[in-house]
This record gives sequence, C-alpha cells and structure tokens, in this order.
Amino acid sequence: MEQIDWADFLKVELRVGRIIQAEVFEQARKPAYILHVDFGHEIGIKKSSAQITERYQPELLLGKLVVAVVNFPNKQIGPIQSECLVTGFHDSDAGVVLCVPDTDVPVGTKLL
Repeated sequence: MEQIDWADFLKVELRVGRIIQAEVFEQARKPAYILHVDFGHEIGIKKSSAQITERYQPELLLGKLVVAVVNFPNKQIGPIQSECLVTGFHDSDAGVVLCVPDTDVPVGTKLL
C-alpha cells in the first residue's frame, strides 16, 4: 500500500451530500444510475454516475446521505459529465454498498 502524507489527504474534499434525484442511466455500458447530489450552498448540486443498481432502487435513494469526492475534475461518462465521485465499498457479491454517515449531518460537511 502506498503511503501518503497529511498534505495529500487534506487535498481530497470528501463531503456529505443528499441524493435529490436518481434515475436509470439508460446509455451506460454497465448498469448505473445518474445521481443528483445536493452538497449545500457552498458547493451546490452535482451529478454522478454510480454503478449501484444491484443493491439500490432509484426511489429508495432519494433523501439518502452519501459521502463523495467533490474536487475531482469532471469526467465524461457517455452523454453526461460526472461532477463528483460517490464513494462505496464492494460487498462479497461484487455489488457496491454506499459509504454513508450513520447519523444525520448537514449537507456539505467535510470529512475530517
């Protein structure tokens, strides 16, 4: 495992956001959703493509808090620009489980 220093870690903007819209990403090569995540006034709403279809239904994602990297450059994924990276972990079945706070925190809060 490569070691990083504290300055490297401080460059990563991991923020809490709330999913306000989730839809099937019809044009994706692998099953995915397009998520619209609200990070509050400072950052705003950002889109992300997320391959989380095995464990989540779009309607059940609405209102869910997630942790995302918000300072990556935008990435073209098919017809959309992904503006943040929603984080998660692979489970034992190779599905993705979202990284979420275990209690309510304000949107936009930075991981310390």
